[in-house]
Amino acid sequence: NMCSTITSSALTRKSPCRTEPARSGVHRPRLNAYNAGSDWLASVPIPPPMFTGIIQAIGRIHEYEARGADARMVITGGGLDFSDVAIGDSIAVNGVCLTAVALTPDSFTVDVSAETLRVTEGFTPGAEVNLEKALRLADRLGGHLVSGHVDGVGTVHRFVPVGESHLLEIDAPAELARYIIRKGSITVNGVSLTVNQVEGARFALNLIPHTLDMTTLKHLKTGSRVNLEVDMIARYVERMLQFTNTADKD
Repeated sequence: NMCSTITSSALTRKSPCRTEPARSGVHRPRLNAYNAGSDWLASVPIPPPMFTGIIQAIGRIHEYEARGADARMVITGGGLDFSDVAIGDSIAVNGVCLTAVALTPDSFTVDVSAETLRVTEGFTPGAEVNLEKALRLADRLGGHLVSGHVDGVGTVHRFVPVGESHLLEIDAPAELARYIIRKGSITVNGVSLTVNQVEGARFALNLIPHTLDMTTLKHLKTGSRVNLEVDMIARYVERMLQFTNTADKD
C-alpha cells in the first residue's frame, strides 16, 4: 500500500505497510533488558499494523484527487479520535490498511496506489467508509485479527430483513471459497463478521441492528461490491499443510 518513511519523537522507522528485504551478514550483539539502549530499540523491526474488525467511526471521502493512476484522499473522521494518531500511522478504510500522510483535528489524508484502487471497492468521492485505527498492544481484540490487506471483492447476492436482523449473502471470488467456513470469521468492508452458512463460494451472514447502526453495511443492496479479507489463520494453516505434504513426499 502507500507507505513512506515516517519520523516520531522516539525513532525513525519505515511505515509498517512496506516490506523490506532482510539484511544478510549483519552481526547482532546479544542484548538484554539491562544493556539494550535506545540505539538498539531503533533497530528493532516494526511489526505490521493489525486491526480487529470492530468499526470505530463512519467517515466520508471529502476530497478525491486523481494523481495519474494513483489517488490522494482526504477523509473526514466522523468523530474518530485522532489525538493518538501520528503521521505515518495506519488506519483501515473499508478494510484497507492505509497510511495517514496528513492530519487535522477531524480528518486525515491518505495516498492510494493504482494497485490498491484496482483490487478494492468503495473509494469514490463522497462515499461513506468504515474506519478503524490500528491496534495497540493493550487493546481488546473484540473481533478477529485483521491485516487490512483485501483478498478479493465479493458481490452481494441478497440483503433482506429477517426479524430485527438482516440476512446478508455474498458471492466470493472462487479462489477464496476454500478459506471460508461455517462459524469462521471474515471481514466485509472492514467489519469482522461470523459466517453462518457456506455453499460453494456463496456465504451467509447475520447482521444485528447494532452492526448496521455502526457501519456502512446498512447501505448494501443486491449487486453491491464489497472488500473481503478471509481469516488469516486459514491461510497459515494451508501454507503449513503445503510444507507438510512436501516433506512427506520427500
